[in-house]
Amino acid sequence: MRWPLFRVAVAERSMEPALRPGDWLLVLRTRRARSGQLVITKNPEKPDMLLVKRVGRMLPDGSYWLISDNPAAGAVDSRRFGPAPALEGRVLLRYKRSSSHRSLCHN
Repeated sequence: MRWPLFRVAVAERSMEPALRPGDWLLVLRTRRARSGQLVITKNPEKPDMLLVKRVGRMLPDGSYWLISDNPAAGAVDSRRFGPAPALEGRVLLRYKRSSSHRSLCHN
């Protein structure tokens, strides 16, 4: 049985300023999302790597056009790989691990 929730760490700068390297995300496993929501998808060029992106829009065929908040960071998104046929999940919240405290930010 797979848990409905999982977490991922942000490693790159493609979603700045909303997400920064070192942020952690709590993700709900789902295949559905609305425009503007943050989602997790597999990188079509490296299927063992997950990407966090923003839904630009849902296309008529049910796929998603995913965008980066910071394309200048060399982002890999639908402008490079086309529509994403499936999602791994939707980001529920962001938290940052630090030695002094934990802060929660809802998306």
